[in-house]
Order: sequence, then structure tokens, then C-alpha cells
Amino acid sequence: MKFVYGKQDWKTLERGEENCYLMTNGLGGFSSLSMIASCSRNDQAVLMACLHSPNHRYNMIHRFTEVLCVAQKEYFLSSQETADHIGAEDGYRYQTGFSYEDYPQWTYLAEGVEVIRTIVLMQGSNTVGISYRLRNRSGKDISLKVMPHLQFMPKGGRLSREQVFTVTDGKISANGMNLHYRTNGVCVQTAPQFVETLYYADDVKDGKMALGRSRVNHEITYRVPAGETDTLEIVYSTDADFPPFADIVKNVTEYREARSAQAGYKEPVAQTLAAAAGQFISYRTSTAGQTILAGFPFFEDWGRDTMIALPGLCLATGQYDTAKSILQTFMAYCRKGLMPNLFPEGTEKPGYNTVDASLLFILSVYEYYRRTKDGVFVKSAYGTMKEIIEWYRKGTDFAIRMDEDGLIEAGSGYDQVTWMDVRVEDILPTPRHGKPVEINAYWYNALRIMEIFQKEQPEDETDYGAMAQKVYDSFGKIFWNDEADCLRDVISHTAADDQIRCNQIWAVSLPFSLLPREKERAVVETVYRKLYTPYGLRTLDPADPQFHPFYGGAQLDRDLAYHQGTVWTFPMGAYYLAYLKVNDYSDEAKTYVTEQLGVLESALREGCVGQLPEIYDGGNPVSSKGCFAQAWSVGEILRVYDALRENVGA
Repeated sequence: MKFVYGKQDWKTLERGEENCYLMTNGLGGFSSLSMIASCSRNDQAVLMACLHSPNHRYNMIHRFTEVLCVAQKEYFLSSQETADHIGAEDGYRYQTGFSYEDYPQWTYLAEGVEVIRTIVLMQGSNTVGISYRLRNRSGKDISLKVMPHLQFMPKGGRLSREQVFTVTDGKISANGMNLHYRTNGVCVQTAPQFVETLYYADDVKDGKMALGRSRVNHEITYRVPAGETDTLEIVYSTDADFPPFADIVKNVTEYREARSAQAGYKEPVAQTLAAAAGQFISYRTSTAGQTILAGFPFFEDWGRDTMIALPGLCLATGQYDTAKSILQTFMAYCRKGLMPNLFPEGTEKPGYNTVDASLLFILSVYEYYRRTKDGVFVKSAYGTMKEIIEWYRKGTDFAIRMDEDGLIEAGSGYDQVTWMDVRVEDILPTPRHGKPVEINAYWYNALRIMEIFQKEQPEDETDYGAMAQKVYDSFGKIFWNDEADCLRDVISHTAADDQIRCNQIWAVSLPFSLLPREKERAVVETVYRKLYTPYGLRTLDPADPQFHPFYGGAQLDRDLAYHQGTVWTFPMGAYYLAYLKVNDYSDEAKTYVTEQLGVLESALREGCVGQLPEIYDGGNPVSSKGCFAQAWSVGEILRVYDALRENVGA
């Protein structure tokens, strides 16, 4: 799907910064600027290189200043708001177009000169290419001056005024790092060097650092005579050996086309999401395997997010080898029945503070097997899955254990072990200590899956079927809320138990049912009435006194709202799967879900073009917030498209 925008989309600088693009390189690096090519965030960049995959990221080239010279007159093509709140670079006034499919392109028109800027980021390399196609119909000789704004700083850091950059033939050096370049323009080192103070409007909205710096110490110029058309090309790379611009374009296009072909979707939104899915897959140096980055521009690879996102990002797109690689990596790091929530970096130890990642691992193995029938892999994973069940049964870290009623309880003190995991010093907005509803749904499904896999493992004498039946009998008795006609969110013997939250939807959407069909339908209807929006599910009923309709402001304000009403996109996948399930995949149900999914085309046009975000406001979800591209949001919606395809031959 090609996204095309026009001048009405950047009537002002502020409007032009509402949307952005994202390209990733499979190493953890990325390129992202606004639709008017400005930086509205400190962690946006033309080249955010990753020097140790996937989390050691460095903002190498933050942005460009670009000046078109027609005779004695100068026109900015670049746009940027600075510390005095003046958009001194006002190139958006001359911008006539923006498009994004495989990569972003901008079009400008000034005094009869058309300029088309293209940026491409190479897969598997910290290499970015920039081209400017100049069509000169001005009747005068023209020149284009391009000045890269450098940082060479860790992502999110602030450039020191004392940092020195040196430029030699084909190389820029600073802070112990080198950036190589090649251009058909003329590169001249400028003097003196200068620092620009930038204003980050989107960071301000989230109570983050408002100002930043970059340094310019050289410029690249290119001249085009009257009546001619020519192209300036620049390529930057952390590698000394790198390909020309045309090869990078081919690399990017072929990668996305291959992913789309392998996914095999015909519906345009599904095709776009299949392409978006590849942007989260990254190589991890410490494990020499694949991993999933939770979201851009903020997040790293986390166990819970990976296991939620994997079925959609990998399995629903036919990336079975990638899924297998990721699952094998997690198997190697399983400890006391727990999968890591944070992988080690350097000498750091893994973090295991999650109750759901291990159970979701078993569900992911099942989904992998259902598609591939790879019994050899299941056999290799069986010991890990058995270990998970045994540790959860007898008890493991973070107060995770099976109670006498067969249900899993988890969490104590200040530990936050479910996905609603915010902690602000000694404040736990959503502690959920006790028996969380979705964890016990995962637990029941894991037991039923082990019951199936055990048939090929006769040496294992564990009665998984009996354990599962006990969970089934207990679950319906203690979680069902007759008054609200839905499931309790947690059993903790506090007021939080009866809050209406989205977590109950997983008790319906998963393959093995915990409730009779009439109660499953009741859950789906209650979730729809109380929590559903076209862009995701609210995390809390708006009628609840703790409901927060707005997400934004200082860190504390954001954390208190994060799971207290804020709309999350990823649970909507489970809602649609549950809706299809309780309606027996009828033609009417499939048509309804397909129509609802069509609304997401508008979501793909807003925020990060071609991506789905992390969250929206709970009160009026109109603008994407949090991570502008979120792995499990994309993955869970892809699972719905995959389910429709399986059942209707789409």
C-alpha cells in the first residue's frame, strides 16, 4: 500500500510533525523523521546506527539542513523548530508531496525547480542513502547545499558543546566512532563549527527533554545548469565498504517484496501490516539469533512482548525459521521455569520478572507446530515446557505458584509481573497480585497443549489433563461475576477484582475454552460495550472512578494513566478472534470483522505511516501515542487476518 500526502497535511509546522516514517535495518538501527523531514523527538534520526545489536544505538546523523539556491535567492527545503520556537527552516512551505511505500520520498517546488528527496536504509547494515533529484526549469543555474547535523551520541543523549568532529576524505570521526561517506557532490569542511539548539515538540508532550543539540561542520553542494535534470547522491555507513545508492534502493525494495510475497495476503491492509512486521525483527549479537524489538522509537526486546508478538509477526507471515530461532533462544535462557523478560547485555544478567512469557512460550510452540507439523522441534522444546509446568506447579520466583484450586497466583510486594506492569517508586497503579484472569487462561491452555504433546512423550507420566480439568472447574467458580456478566480481572480480595478490564478477553480468544459458550458470548458483549474502540480496547471501564481519559504530560501522569483506561491496540486482536469464535466463524461474523479491520487503514495513515502504535487516549482515541510503531499491535491484528484467511480462504 502506497501512502500519499499533500500540502493540506502540513498546513503548519505543527501539523507536519504529526506523522512520521520508520525504516529499520534488522540490527536494531533505524531511520525516522517527520513527514516534513524534521526531528520532533530527540530519538529521531536520519541514521540511528546500532553498533551492538539490537540495543546499543547511536544517533549519528540527526537531520539535514538543505538550502536550494536559485541565482541570488535561497529557499530552505528542510524544516525544524528551534529553541526560540521559531521554525527558522521553513521548507514545508515549498513541500508539495510526501509518499511512503518501501521508503519515504518528499517533493518540493520553488521558482520552477522541483526537488525529490529519497532516503533509504539498508537491511543488515548501518548504511543510509540520500538522493536529491533536481529538475531545473527555473531558467537559471541552481545549486543545492546539504548540511548534515551530527551527534554521534547514544540514543536519547544530549550532545556536549565540547564534542569535536573531524572530517577527512570520506570519513567523519567523533566520540571514538567513524562514519564513512561517499557522494557525487562537493564536500567542504565549514568553519567555524556550530551547535544548533533544537526543540522537540513531541517529547515536550510527554514531559521529556525539550531541547537538544546537533553539530554541523561540513556541507555538500551540487550544481545543476538551467534546463537540466540531475541527481545528488550521498551514502553514509559505519562500514568502510558499502554499496552505492542504487543498490541500497534495490536491497530495501526486494526485502519488503519478499516478506509480502511470503506472507501471501491479498487485502491491502494485511499486506501493509505484513511489511510492517519485518521492521521489528532484529539480530541479537549476544545470542547469535533473531529477536523481536517491542516498539520504536523507545523499546528494546522483552520476553513478554516477544511471545505476544511472535505468532502474528512470524507465524502469520510465514516466517517459520525466524519463529523457530527466537523460540530456541528463549529455551536456552529458561531458568526455574521462567523465560527472561530482559536479555543480558554485556555482563548483565537476564531479568525474569514476568509470569506470562513462559506460558506464552508454550502457546507459541503450539502455534508453530500447528502450522509446520515440526515434531522434531517440539521434541527438543518438550523438556523446557515440562520444566515450566513443574516450576509453576511447585512455585518459583516472584511468588509464582499453583494454588490448591489449581489456579496460578503471582506477584508480591513491589513486583509487577503481568503486562500491566507500571511501578512509580512505591506506587503500583495496577498491582494485580493474586490470580490474574489472563494468566490462568494461559495456564489452562498450556496444560491442554502439554496434554496433546505428551502423546509423543510416553516417558512423561504427568497427568496434564487432570490438572487442566481442575483449573477449568475452579476458574468458572471464582472468576465469573454474575452482576457484571463478565469475568473478574484478578482474584486478590480487593476492590480491583471487580474492575472491568480487557484482560478477560484472552480467556475467550485462546484455543481451549474455559467457559461455556453462553458465558463466552457474554464476555465478548461486555468488553464491546465497556471497552471497545475502533483502534483498540480500553484498559478500564470509563465508569470506573480510577479511569484516566488522557495519556500525556509528566512521567507520573503518564504512568498513572497507562493501564487505567488508555486504549491499547494489541488486545483488539484477541477481541476479534473471540468474536469470530463465539459466532462460530459465521459468514456474518467474518464480514463484520473484515469491515471493522478496514477502519485500520486510517490508523496506518496517522502517526507512523504504515505502522500501528502502542496506545491512544482512553477518552477520545484519535491520535497515536507512546511508541509510534508497536510489535504486538501489528502482530495481533495480523493474527486476525490470518484466522480469516484460514477460515474463509482469503
